[in-house]
Amino acid sequence: MSQPRRPRRSPLRNAGIAVVVIAALVVGWQLWHKRGQAAEGGYRTDTVQRGDIRVAISSTGTLSAITTVTVGSQISGLVTQVLADYNAPVKKGQVLAVIDPSIYEAQIRQGEAQIASARAQLAQAQATLRNATLDYQRKADLGRQQLVARSDVDLARTAMEQAQAQVNSAQAAIRQQTAATQTTRVNLERTVIRSPVDGVVLTRKIEPGQTVAASLQAPELFTIAEDLSKMKIELAVDESDIGQVKVGQAVSFTVDAFPDRRFRGTVEQVRLAATTSNNVVTYPVVVTVDNSDGILLPGLTVNAEIEVSKKAGVLKLANAALRFKPGDSSPLAALQPQTPGQGGPGGGNGMADGLRAAAAGLGLTAQQQAAFDEALAQMLKRQAERAAQFRQQAAQSPQQGGNRLFGGGMRMGGGAGGPDASLQAQIRARLRERLNQQFAAFRASLSDAQRAQWDAAVEAQLNAKRVSVYRLAKGGKPELVNIRLGASDGSATEVMGDIHEGDQIISGERAVGAP
Repeated sequence: MSQPRRPRRSPLRNAGIAVVVIAALVVGWQLWHKRGQAAEGGYRTDTVQRGDIRVAISSTGTLSAITTVTVGSQISGLVTQVLADYNAPVKKGQVLAVIDPSIYEAQIRQGEAQIASARAQLAQAQATLRNATLDYQRKADLGRQQLVARSDVDLARTAMEQAQAQVNSAQAAIRQQTAATQTTRVNLERTVIRSPVDGVVLTRKIEPGQTVAASLQAPELFTIAEDLSKMKIELAVDESDIGQVKVGQAVSFTVDAFPDRRFRGTVEQVRLAATTSNNVVTYPVVVTVDNSDGILLPGLTVNAEIEVSKKAGVLKLANAALRFKPGDSSPLAALQPQTPGQGGPGGGNGMADGLRAAAAGLGLTAQQQAAFDEALAQMLKRQAERAAQFRQQAAQSPQQGGNRLFGGGMRMGGGAGGPDASLQAQIRARLRERLNQQFAAFRASLSDAQRAQWDAAVEAQLNAKRVSVYRLAKGGKPELVNIRLGASDGSATEVMGDIHEGDQIISGERAVGAP
């Protein structure tokens, strides 16, 4: 007995079922997405991450030899020989070119003849002097015997003195002509152009047969780079960045001739001679480069980065979250900053963590570590007492408590408005005085080098910029957190204080109904 045949479903019916299922899935996803938006409070967030922060200053410059010597000519004349060409290695004293010496050789012969003539005149004057001297001696003897008139004796003495003057004049003429001839000999030596240093010829500006004229200034004949195994870059650093540049900092750079290779250098000098161009002030920074392989060439344009600082394994946050500022109608605008002890400007755990990190880098002895731990415990205890006192005052009068702690306007950065500079300075001064008192015993136990490092770390903590950010707490409730900022690489910034890895920081508010 055959089974009854089941009716076949229409293809249109199957397609309709599929459409209904897909529509149901879309509606469910939208409901789930909106629920997720509600749970997030309609905020865009960035996550606090742990990573490296590298701060670098970009600049451009030109490669050149550390020492470049311009070889010129002190005399004029016709160039008869050129014995060095471009890129030729030369040694100190090596002949580079020769200027026609015939004029100076002729001048030397002429000078020697004039010296001989002057010597002959000297011999004649000396003979006259001898005769005048004998005549004066004879007449002087006769005068003492009153055999000749006194006037004859005076005339004989005058003739002798005149003869002596002629001798002196002839001797001076010899010395003068000898000096002139010596000057000509020096100029004759200068007809041979020699290298003053060991190096490489970069430029050659003369050709055989060319006339060199050195009447007003020495013409440039060659340019020699003394040593191309070590080169330098002169970078132009903007005045806003020059305060961060220090001698010894690492520099990485590229050149267009070798785009796939990155070279290294070191800051050698920060010069004080500022240059102003189009109202932009820059300072020259000299970077030394090892060019042992000789691949770098003088004159190449350099794109360099000066590594100002590099911190590894720090907490960092995208700059968008630091720039966020809620509108006046936003619920976030009504949030109040945290109390002391919760990472606010008054110190808190963030300051304690910074001091612990500073102490960890000092290489403390057991005795020094004990002194630090005791001072830190006292600091945290006082902070807890002040926090309790503040909470009590805030409960009695919230406005009064907030004003006492933050001066009525201490919310910085993304919180609400800009900071008051004088108030910041007062707070830093009080904190500095308080820290110096609390850590006086610990600081006294440090060596000079440790003390300098500790003072620099404390000053960095005090001068760190402080801002307020909005964090999503558990349950999606936003709260205002005061943090300190450290180094920034332009996209992310080091953050310190009451903030932890994985925290969600609000970077924007979603419009109602926006995806």
